[in-house]
Amino acid sequence: MTISINDFDLGQFVAATLAEDLGPDGRDVTSESVIPADARFDGVMDARHAIVVAGLPIAEAFFRALDPDCTVQRLVEEGDAVEAGTDILSVSGKARALLTAERSALNTVQHLSGIATLTRQYVDAIEGAGAVLLDTRKTIPGLRLLEKYATRMGGAKNHRMGLWDAAMIKDNHVAVAGDIGEAVRRAVAAGIGQIIVEVDHVEQIEPALAAGATHLLLDNMAPATLRGAVTLVGGRVPCEASGGVTLETIRAIAETGVDYISVGRITQSAPAADIGLDFKAA
Repeated sequence: MTISINDFDLGQFVAATLAEDLGPDGRDVTSESVIPADARFDGVMDARHAIVVAGLPIAEAFFRALDPDCTVQRLVEEGDAVEAGTDILSVSGKARALLTAERSALNTVQHLSGIATLTRQYVDAIEGAGAVLLDTRKTIPGLRLLEKYATRMGGAKNHRMGLWDAAMIKDNHVAVAGDIGEAVRRAVAAGIGQIIVEVDHVEQIEPALAAGATHLLLDNMAPATLRGAVTLVGGRVPCEASGGVTLETIRAIAETGVDYISVGRITQSAPAADIGLDFKAA
């Protein structure tokens, strides 16, 4: 099993998730009482509407954690767009074990595929416009690495994994520091290489650049204002549009010439994908 998520401990995630579900006694009382110990389960996970798939290696890890000898076959690739009714994974093994792992496996694939599906809609909406979709730090605590993996499967680019990998100077930082130039100068003096600066007004652009900003976040600007801001910056640093971006507005924003568009909704508001695991009778 492989999954490309830097610094993500799959074994630890699976163990902690199953421990939460099985409780202090480590029991699935339903499966223990209803399913014979020697019963077998053959099932297929299927998409019940059109989705972009993400998380199948994690589902496989849940099944194998409780039945190391089970047979799992991923029927599609991570990041594939599939139609409603598509079988995406098959599993065969000890019925008690697989039914105990079922909900944890499904929850993860549903959540991550939901994010990947919504992300792909935003990526498709700006295709050909020249802008790149970025994700944000608007993630569920503890699930950021997984959620940002899902945005990659949907076609977005990961941006700022945390507070440690770039400075992002926003309005509250500016308010405490005194003004935007002073805030940026302090970050430069601290030796920070990447300094992203949020600007709410075009008048803040020159002071931010003069002080050493390496990336501008143009916040909540209308397309006409964004176009003027991009012209003013003139390619000196990358420009990112952000703030209230929706599927209905993102195309017009992308066509202003910004390099990037960041969208919190792709992680913060993505609905879970409708995916089931159904028993296949012999």
